[in-house]
Amino acid sequence: MNTARSALGGTGTQTSALAFGGATTVNVANTEEWNGTSWTEVADLSTARIGMAATGTQLAALAAGGEISPITAATEEWTGAGQPVGAWSTGGSLNTQKQNMVGVGTAQTAALSIGGEIPPSNTKTGQTELYDGTSWTELNDLNTARAKGAGGGTSTAALTFGGSTPTITAVTESWNGSAWTEVNDLNQARQLVAGCGANNTACLAFGGEDPGTANFALTELWNGTSWTEVADLNTARNNLPGSGTSTSALGSGGYVQGGTANVGITESWNGTSWTEVNDLNTARSGAGSAGASNTAVLAFGGYGPGGDQAVTEEWNGASWTEVADLSSGRQRPAGAGTTTAGLSFGGGTNPGTSLTATEEWSVPSNVIKVLTD
Repeated sequence: MNTARSALGGTGTQTSALAFGGATTVNVANTEEWNGTSWTEVADLSTARIGMAATGTQLAALAAGGEISPITAATEEWTGAGQPVGAWSTGGSLNTQKQNMVGVGTAQTAALSIGGEIPPSNTKTGQTELYDGTSWTELNDLNTARAKGAGGGTSTAALTFGGSTPTITAVTESWNGSAWTEVNDLNQARQLVAGCGANNTACLAFGGEDPGTANFALTELWNGTSWTEVADLNTARNNLPGSGTSTSALGSGGYVQGGTANVGITESWNGTSWTEVNDLNTARSGAGSAGASNTAVLAFGGYGPGGDQAVTEEWNGASWTEVADLSSGRQRPAGAGTTTAGLSFGGGTNPGTSLTATEEWSVPSNVIKVLTD
């Protein structure tokens, strides 16, 4: 095996097996697949542990109970290579190095990069760029240059709001496919705010911060004309991504000032209220995300244990599963697209290097063909 260990779980057959968990000098989460010839490391357990009950096959297994310290009742399901597996590949680079921009769009071939910060002095920009699936093209700038805002919509009908100019702002602008128009402000000015929406007439803004007043749990709903305060997040925090629509949204991770710092807390919005659901496996702030509803979301990158993260996790409406990593760790990338055709672009590394890199997330389709004589 690639990792020597004891007290692990195992399932499968002599030619198709799965081994997971166990202990070296400490508990490990490592999972390895056996193909009859050799072992290959695959996605880890969410929680490192020993002595769990194990059943199933290499493609569909269960790990239940065991000892973490203390004993646990946690159960995890494994879905293996029988399902389509997603992966990141290199896309066309942004025209300008930047981070803390807004990403919108549900199509991998029609996404917007809005605003951001340009190194080395972190100058705020109003740059708007359009991705066509191959390359980025500069379009008309925002009226107010800014970074650390949020947005929602599509490449032809988008909204962006909040951020830093560098003063904290509530400014909201609407995009019609060719130009930005200033519309009614947020009720609460804030930066590192999360947002999502189907178009420029229906968006949600939640969380964020004003460094003078710490975190916000505040949620505001945009109806195409003005913002209305609705139900708060359960946990006030900033620097979290938002995914989905104004009636079906997900907020994941973030940073809790004066509290537990980077968190994995995930909350789901049903159009009326927020419900806390299962946490990210890797607690982090400043992640990017892609997804069109609160039942199918991709979260990638961010800042967490050990620094800049490349970790990608997929949400299926009930739990997060770790999938293929970005090519390199980065924090505050922008995101667009869906869980089957997503985008990650820009972002930065610590210390202070901004990126132009774009990565495309794709999941192959299983196609059934009927053969006849």
